[in-house]
Amino acid sequence: MKNDRLPLFCDIALAERIERAEAQLIAGASQAAGTREAGRGFVIPFAGGVASYAEQDSPFNKVAGLGFTGVPSADALDEVERAFAAHNAPVQVELANLADPAIGVLLTERDYRLVSFENVLGRTLTGEPERDMPPGVQVRHIGDDELDTWLAVVVEAVMHPDAEGLPQHEQFPRGALEQAERDLVSVPGAICYLALLDGAVAGAASMRMAEGVAQFGAATLPAYRRRGIQTALLSARVADAAAAGCDIAVVTTQPGSTSQHNVQRRGFDLLYTRAVLVKQP
Repeated sequence: MKNDRLPLFCDIALAERIERAEAQLIAGASQAAGTREAGRGFVIPFAGGVASYAEQDSPFNKVAGLGFTGVPSADALDEVERAFAAHNAPVQVELANLADPAIGVLLTERDYRLVSFENVLGRTLTGEPERDMPPGVQVRHIGDDELDTWLAVVVEAVMHPDAEGLPQHEQFPRGALEQAERDLVSVPGAICYLALLDGAVAGAASMRMAEGVAQFGAATLPAYRRRGIQTALLSARVADAAAAGCDIAVVTTQPGSTSQHNVQRRGFDLLYTRAVLVKQP
């Protein structure tokens, strides 16, 4: 990588596009959960984003993507809060720091409390990026009969996060996490990858493409961490996303985490931060 590479600048328009893709992904996964049991949850368009409740203990129970089409009305926020309260669930809002600041004022006035942050990083996709495969590492798409293997790797890795950086502010039961990941990769545009080290399954990743944005998620089994697995998975997806015509790849990480360090080493720049605000039912 050249040392004179200019960092990617994220303006409000780019942040809005990324947040719109995120809201679409959350809505798609939540709707997939709804097909398993009609009436279990909801997806409500909200302030340019989406309010989603998939099922109990789901990572998709949140408000995402809002803040780029104006401040929501009190009536609209009342509707969202009632919908979550009907499930005895807190309202969790993920608010980008490039969104309208007045929304943060509105939420804090209504007893939302700041509980955490998460970082969104991205890199431009141009030309034909090289595939960087460390010795012994192979990355490929999953086969038709490998979804359960992919799920097992992701869930095991998420249940044992790295200790560096800010800790996750929420934890999920294994069964709920597995079902959520299954719903996530059922969203149109999603692709699943496996990484193998010397023939053994070591990591897993996903990529979802929408509106020129490639959204990345990945996990490495604890026994195989710091052995080039994330480098290989990132490299493969960057090349695939560029070949598919995407102009930007994005990753969400915990601030100060090993994952953030890894993606920054691979040319991703910090674009913006989301504040996580929660109101209890």
